[in-house]
Amino acid sequence: MQLNTIAPRTKNKKNAPVGRGGKRGKTSGRGGKGQTARAGHHIRPEVRDLIKKLPKLRGHGKNRARTVRTNRIATSAVNLTALEAAYKAGETVSPASLVARGLVRRAKGRAPVVKILGTGTLTKALVIRGCTLSDAARAALVAVGGTSHD
Repeated sequence: MQLNTIAPRTKNKKNAPVGRGGKRGKTSGRGGKGQTARAGHHIRPEVRDLIKKLPKLRGHGKNRARTVRTNRIATSAVNLTALEAAYKAGETVSPASLVARGLVRRAKGRAPVVKILGTGTLTKALVIRGCTLSDAARAALVAVGGTSHD
């Protein structure tokens, strides 16, 4: 080993300069246009007091659908047409077998809650386990001699 072959284990990383054009692009971290984008800006106290009195939208984050209904269980829908194409007569339809055949995706690492909808026609008698069925799907299944165990 010689002194000219020694190198540091970690690179000497410097923070990127912000607000001088270049890498950060467009407004360079300064937000929009106008007074607040300028150097040395300050808002007059009377205007600041006016802004403080305006009501703010609070409590739901960016996407209300995600943040408000956090305990909502996402249900995957499968139509009878898909079952007709993917299964043979007498086979068992379950959330795990639907995942294996690529008809539904895993939800949080496990087989999802599945609802079978009545769009399309069914000609094969299938055994359905662990899935909820719409009224139309249940009627179509009974009509061809299939069974369901929820």
